[in-house]
Amino acid sequence: MRSRRPALVVATLGVVALLATANPAAAGPAAGPDPSGDRLAAAVTPLTASNFRYTLSHTPSALISALDAALPNVTMSAVADDANRTPSCPSAPSVTHRTAYYCWNDGDRGTSDWYPQGITTSSDAYGEGTYEGKRLNLVSWYDHAEDGIDKGVRISVSNLSASASAPPYRHVLLVEPSGTSSAPSYKPVNVHAGGIMWYGNLLYVADTSGGFRVFDLDHLWRVSTGSASKVGRQPDGSYHAFDYKYVLPQTAKFADSTVGGYAQLQHSSVSLDRTSSPDSVVVSEYRSKDDLAKGAQVRTVRVPIDYTDRYLEPASDGVIKATEAYRTDLESVQGSTAIDGEFFFSQSDGSDHSNPTSDGDLHTFRAPSGSLVRHGDALTVGAEDLSYDPTRDYLWSLGEYPGYRWVYAADASSF
Repeated sequence: MRSRRPALVVATLGVVALLATANPAAAGPAAGPDPSGDRLAAAVTPLTASNFRYTLSHTPSALISALDAALPNVTMSAVADDANRTPSCPSAPSVTHRTAYYCWNDGDRGTSDWYPQGITTSSDAYGEGTYEGKRLNLVSWYDHAEDGIDKGVRISVSNLSASASAPPYRHVLLVEPSGTSSAPSYKPVNVHAGGIMWYGNLLYVADTSGGFRVFDLDHLWRVSTGSASKVGRQPDGSYHAFDYKYVLPQTAKFADSTVGGYAQLQHSSVSLDRTSSPDSVVVSEYRSKDDLAKGAQVRTVRVPIDYTDRYLEPASDGVIKATEAYRTDLESVQGSTAIDGEFFFSQSDGSDHSNPTSDGDLHTFRAPSGSLVRHGDALTVGAEDLSYDPTRDYLWSLGEYPGYRWVYAADASSF
């Protein structure tokens, strides 16, 4: 039994009788006053999970094989050993039940060129908590393209086996293979990467309006450096990646769709739930207060995943479908996960770091019946994605704003 501290109950879970035929446009979550004074509380409504669906497609294998032949393949362990950045923390984050934290180096902590978003760990990759013998954290960053060049998404590989409090790290650029098998190339992956999830050799990256991009760590390539403006195959036959030494290619994609009149799901975050049976993926969407005022909904879904091939698992009819779905209508949800049937949501609350009420909130509810509980200001300002490490009961998150970019964990059982 997971222990928990007293918390503020801000909404009652509204279980509707029309679970099998729920219409998202019908009477939705009932709004009421939130004792925090700045939000509306909303009951959670179950939805018809099977209305959320996915279709798998693959990058042509000939293209991947051609790039394998053209570029040196490396392991994730080798990338971690080749870390070229050392973090430093000027202060500790204010996080309820904090158990661990680290930072980035000065340049990454303060840059406005790149913004960190998603987090996943080697405990997602494998249940024992390590990948190729190392305890690693991965964090996604999207490029603001302030120099006029959109470099897409990079992944920070932090080696917590080397140091838990100041893990050395290196960035890897995500790329999408392009060209032909006789002249293979690649291009940046221009998505927000609001959430990431690592499962075996595959890295899932949330594509806000498109489902998931999938990247295969069995094809991790070393490329030429020395140019911050070149990417892909060059006229001289060399390969570049905006001066990043390593690239990770997209090998598959899960395009999402809906039936039954449901609006398409916005893939703002993703996490792995190893406490479910089978293992599953939890997806939530971000909507602003203005979006909700205009009638938008905020939903979260669970999709089973197959541990044998690491892909989302089809139902008996061969169609990939969600098995749980809820409407929460929580504004500004940045991350979500589930632990033993309890859902966790991180919620950003402004960017004013000098105002303690701008710290991120954590919301929980136990499915399918329970209460939505608000743990106010439990996270840092600019709180983003969530990832759960069951080997240590760590609930990981991170901050996105320049100067306030801690990566941190809280004791999950204390909420």
